[in-house]
Amino acid sequence: MAVQTRTDTFAALRACFAADLAALIEVPVPRDATPDVFIDLVEEVRDILRSSSLGTWQDASEDLDRAADCLTDALTSPDADQGSLLARARTHLRDAIATAS
Repeated sequence: MAVQTRTDTFAALRACFAADLAALIEVPVPRDATPDVFIDLVEEVRDILRSSSLGTWQDASEDLDRAADCLTDALTSPDADQGSLLARARTHLRDAIATAS
């Protein structure tokens, strides 16, 4: 049951944020909906924004770094920690997109 919940929550995060993240770096939204592919997208956007000379993009990359950590930890965390990790990831993703846009 926990694995399914984790998968459903990752799918919801992907549905909310993948298109905006991909648009930031002008790449197509990945078709594969696995948690690992979504985390890879977050990390790719983080790395590109981090290399920018724009301060707001560098700030956004810090939020994406935190989001990637939370998402990765949620894959292996005990069920009790999963909800709070994914909620923190969502907050960091939302803040990063708002800062970078």
